Amino acid sequence: MKYFITGATGYLGQHLVAALRTKGHEITAVGSKDCDLSHEQRLDKFSETTYDEIIHLAAWTQAGDFCLYHPGEQWLINQRINTNILAWWQGAQPQARLTCMGTSCAYSPDFPLEEKYYMAGEPIDSLYTYAMTKRMLYSGLKALNKQYGLRYMCFVPSTLYGPGYHTDGRQMHFIFDLIRKIIRGKLYGETVTLWGDGHQKRELVYVGDYIRAMCQLMNQCDNQLINIGAGAEHSIREFASLICDKVGYDFDDIQFDTSKYVGAKSKFLDTRKLDETIPDFQRTSLRDGLNMTIDWFIDHKDTIFNNMADS
Repeated sequence: MKYFITGATGYLGQHLVAALRTKGHEITAVGSKDCDLSHEQRLDKFSETTYDEIIHLAAWTQAGDFCLYHPGEQWLINQRINTNILAWWQGAQPQARLTCMGTSCAYSPDFPLEEKYYMAGEPIDSLYTYAMTKRMLYSGLKALNKQYGLRYMCFVPSTLYGPGYHTDGRQMHFIFDLIRKIIRGKLYGETVTLWGDGHQKRELVYVGDYIRAMCQLMNQCDNQLINIGAGAEHSIREFASLICDKVGYDFDDIQFDTSKYVGAKSKFLDTRKLDETIPDFQRTSLRDGLNMTIDWFIDHKDTIFNNMADS
């Protein structure tokens, strides 16, 4: 099959491209440096090829408190990106199915994190703009399906983790930042300070599990939104304790700064739809996933630490 993948140089994109190429698929992989999707007509050069699948992963965002300081830019840039990919899909690639990434932050804290509530209520204020651009993307999929019969899938992941994370100095998702801080604490005797009281909870899904689930669901479903998560959540303290066990750092030496931004208190996706569709789906255990991630992190610590110092 022929795949066109946006955001192919990002964390998920690199893993997905590698996995699909291993299966023998033909991949056109684009990142922001070779195709700025925020500009009209940048996709025209790809129109002569007929694709079977378009996988849209590109988004203008970063982890941490990035969304707090760039709400206007996030709205303008992500709306342009999403509108341009939707228009190209409808105008140049209507035979292809478009699969895209939603976001768990699109869910309102006032409703269960179940697919039927994805568009209900309002997202939390700190992530509001980014969340709404993802809701608008999903609305676009449904509108083009309704008028033109185009096929789509939308997957909502919990936080992805695993080896091969970016090493360029950008803000890290919480689990990678936890690993970074605790490794530095062990190696250099630095004080490990974590944001919040440590009781806020998060759900992680191993990147390889996400890709396997995504590919299986794409083989079985059309025109649906499906959560992909681990089926369990854990507190920051639990994650930190597991990392400390692996690294050999004393958990009791960690300090918690309750004055810092922590985002939502809990994000735990309802995965019943996933489990009903793929009842035999096997997930990587949290301990095994963290151990593999930490091993990779240690192997690349010099590059990561140097880039973080320069950023």
